[in-house]
Amino acid sequence: MYDFNASHPPLLARLLGYAGLLPFISGALGVWLIPIGWRPWVLEALLDYAAVILAFMGAIHWGLAMRADQQETAARLQLGLSVIPPLLGWLAIAGNLPHGLALPLLLLCFVALYLGDLRAVSLGLAPRWYPALRRPLTLIVCVSLLLAWGGVLQG
Repeated sequence: MYDFNASHPPLLARLLGYAGLLPFISGALGVWLIPIGWRPWVLEALLDYAAVILAFMGAIHWGLAMRADQQETAARLQLGLSVIPPLLGWLAIAGNLPHGLALPLLLLCFVALYLGDLRAVSLGLAPRWYPALRRPLTLIVCVSLLLAWGGVLQG
């Protein structure tokens, strides 16, 4: 199993995490590089994938909170917060928000989720190596969403 106190993430976690960035990167580049008629499809695919990942990340926090003593207020708060990312991701795609609004909403969700990741580590719920994994992944996700948002604002 993984060493909870290691400072570096396991190789498999890094490989899978970086593989999960491919739809973000390709979606952000697609907004700028493909013919304009395909842009709505690329944006919808990017928004859908971002919402799926927010649900996945929320589920991680659910699992982390389940490991803790459920009587601890911090663990109960972490459990409650775990449902917010998927709900906001769902709002971004099911609420028919304009792309110019959905993209910054998702961007803020990923930033807030990273802060939640740091909180989980400080509470001892997540492994010590977790921020070393999440920091570059979150940065690339946020840059990708910013690029896509810029493409939407550019017209």
